[in-house]
Amino acid sequence: MAHYERLSAQDASFLVFEDANSSAHMHVGGVSIYDGGGLTAPGGGVDIEKIRAYVASRLHHIPRYRQRLVQTPLEGEPVWVDDDRFNVRYHVRHTRLPRPGDDRELKRLTARILSQRLDRSRPLWEYWIIEGLQGGRFAALTKTHHCMIDGVSGVDISSVLMSLEPVDTFDPAPTWAPRPAPNQVELARDEIGRRLAVPGEIAAGVGRLLRQPWLRGADLRANLESVGKTLGVAWRGAAKTPINRPIGPHRRFDWTHVELDAAKEIKNALGGTINDVVLTTVSGAIGDFLRRRRVHVDILDFIGAVPVSTRNADDHSMGNQVSAWLARLPIAERDPARRYAEVGAITAELKRTGGSNAAAYLYQLAEWGGPAALSGVVALTRRMSPCNLVITNVPGPPFPLYVLGARMLEAYPQVTLLEGQGLGVAVFSYCGRLQFGFNADWDLLPDLHDLVRDVERNFAALHAFATGVDDATDSADATTSSAGAISPKGNEHAR
Repeated sequence: MAHYERLSAQDASFLVFEDANSSAHMHVGGVSIYDGGGLTAPGGGVDIEKIRAYVASRLHHIPRYRQRLVQTPLEGEPVWVDDDRFNVRYHVRHTRLPRPGDDRELKRLTARILSQRLDRSRPLWEYWIIEGLQGGRFAALTKTHHCMIDGVSGVDISSVLMSLEPVDTFDPAPTWAPRPAPNQVELARDEIGRRLAVPGEIAAGVGRLLRQPWLRGADLRANLESVGKTLGVAWRGAAKTPINRPIGPHRRFDWTHVELDAAKEIKNALGGTINDVVLTTVSGAIGDFLRRRRVHVDILDFIGAVPVSTRNADDHSMGNQVSAWLARLPIAERDPARRYAEVGAITAELKRTGGSNAAAYLYQLAEWGGPAALSGVVALTRRMSPCNLVITNVPGPPFPLYVLGARMLEAYPQVTLLEGQGLGVAVFSYCGRLQFGFNADWDLLPDLHDLVRDVERNFAALHAFATGVDDATDSADATTSSAGAISPKGNEHAR
């Protein structure tokens, strides 16, 4: 029997965004660095064939990774079908740095790989193994299209490859046979059936909506207030800054890390959350960075989109279940204590009013209205330009993870750039560190590493205030030494 799966409106929106701007790359992922472990091949290097066999043995946990997109004949709606030409060697790729490679060279290569769009005719993911790093280390770079995974809490290739202990052996890949794809006649028949069923679906959806508890009393007022505030911020649009201009296809990628215990000391001393620490640090860094660009930050409404997962704790399905807070970041505030207090008040208000719900209503309308309605939602979003950058913070495990016998030492996430946003910041906590990944447009941020240094300095200043210990110099030195060779000019670091 023919089999296919429709994309949700939110998943399909990332394809529409990518189609609307040839410079947009709607993939998420990141770079992780490993010791050689049991994956060192005879004579050096990495045993890539063992890695490919291991990846193949785990793909049954994520069926989407062996599916590709086709379009329906009438409305051009994308649907998933099994890829009858699937070849794991295409997706698991192998390259190397000139030995001994350092982090600066790895950042350059990462940026070049992230600058390439995924091939829509194949399953929308790549897993790059990069060998040649100093000390026998290697890196793994993941690229997965945003239409497959939300980047906040979904299941991706990295999560199914990781284990809590090093292992050397694994079961062979189970037998897999692609299910037959529907022909154009079957797809057209189903399209017509769905269009005819829309009035009934709308009526049932409205009925379910009216029975929701948040539509009564104070909950209703809070949700209407949330929607009104979110739409008001979006309608005014993001402030015009040097990093909010049309983006090109080329990327820069950089990273740094700070100690998670230091972040906990801040939030324990001042109240709030780790997310408040991240937002305060990034806000201060953005303010410093823009001042050097001679921007009058005191008059800007600088909006950060903070993704928030809407996924149930026991839901490990693929696809997007995520919305976003739109938060005015206090980039003009130089004092770290006052800036932290402002961020805490902003996030508390967003939590109180349920500020993450508004976008879900638009995507529900798009589900009922089909591709034309979805295109309208995307066009409205692009025209409003509701935020200046995306800042996502994903909690990870405090214990080490392994791919076969190789221990993951570091992991730096990547968030996609939206139209008119030259910078995206993603944070991942792992093994006692907060690890920052910075994705940027090549032309808009040639000085990206200066911003990375601003993040390090602002975190150190916030920690010094919270603990009464002036550790700014020690923190910067520690980060510099851990990041590999850094040139005298910071903005040369990742070029």
